[in-house]
Formats: sequence, C-alpha cells, structure tokens
Amino acid sequence: MLGRVQRGIEEMYRVATGVDVQDFVVNEQARDNLGPSRRPREQLLIHEGDDEVALGLFIDAQVLANLEQHDPGRGLGEHNFGDFLLALEGVSHFVYAVFCANHARAVSALELELQAEVDKYVTCLLMSEPGSTRVSAALRRRLFSEPSYELDLDADEALRYQVANDNARRYATYLETRFVTPRRLPAMLTELRRFYRRSLPAKLEAIARAA
Repeated sequence: MLGRVQRGIEEMYRVATGVDVQDFVVNEQARDNLGPSRRPREQLLIHEGDDEVALGLFIDAQVLANLEQHDPGRGLGEHNFGDFLLALEGVSHFVYAVFCANHARAVSALELELQAEVDKYVTCLLMSEPGSTRVSAALRRRLFSEPSYELDLDADEALRYQVANDNARRYATYLETRFVTPRRLPAMLTELRRFYRRSLPAKLEAIARAA
C-alpha cells in the first residue's frame, strides 16, 4: 500500500525518487533503538552524514494492518480515513525529503509538514470527486478547521504544525476557488507541480498572494 501511495505522489508531481519507500520502513524496535525524543505513530527519521542522508520511515503496525484490511483504494471512510492520513503523511515526508536530497536542497521540518498537509488535501480530493466543490469544502473543514496535536509537542513543534496547517488551509481554499469549482483539473495539477518545486519562502509568499 505504501508503494502505491508513493507512486501516486510521484506521478502527481512528475518526480522520480529512484527508490522504494518500502525498503526504508523500520519497525518499532528499530525506531526506538535510534533514541528519538518523540515516538509518534508516524515518523520520518533522518540522519545527515558528511556526504549522505540516511532515512527511515516508521508507521505504526496497527495502521498498516488496518489499511491492508480496508484498502483506501476501494474507498475512504471512518474505518480507514485517519490511518490513511498517517500513512500518506509519512510517504509524503519520505518522497519530499528524497526529492530535495536528489537536488542538493536543504529541507526544513516546516516545509515537510506544509507539503504533507497539501498532499493530504489533494490526494483525498483526487480519490473522491476532484471536480466537486462540496467534497473539497468538506475535506478542508475536516483537515484544517479543527486540528488536534499530540500533547507531547514542545512549543516550537506545536507552532510549526499550526503554521503548516494554516498555510495549507489557505492554499487549499485557493485551489478550490481557482481550479476545483470551475473544474480545471489539468491546470490545478500544473499549479501543484510548480508549487512542489518552490522553496519554502517562495511557497509561503505564493500562499500569501493567493489568500
């Protein structure tokens, strides 16, 4: 399932990482052996060496088991929506981190979070009714209107998630108004591919202008 999500993201943005996310998935013991300060249900682990970046992706085994049993490709509902978002977020982080590494680009935690929030909205929209303003508006409300954050986040981490959520909400509103409502899907994909390749300051500036 993770491989399908990766292929979907890469096809949507027309990028090629050249690696398979499934080769980088680590279990709970391997993750904990690395001694991370936090242990959420989804976590991209990054270690930067002199000339290389090592990656590992942890996703809770129960999340993966539920998605195997309730394939999101056959439909999203209360039984699998939350777990799908967790898996999608992890794969989004992985693909974007590899994309940036392949282009010798530094990437911040805020940039990873912002792109993942955008990916959640766009992916869920494309999996349902990409030309439906009603579906888009419902997704925006569900994803961005009442976010909940882990209680063990420190102040800087909480602020980062809030900034990512707020900017993704504004960008999703722009996409809905400019492309979804008038049913301009090819143009939306062009915009998304342009957005994906921008630096974080350029992304934030584009969102500010659009809003």
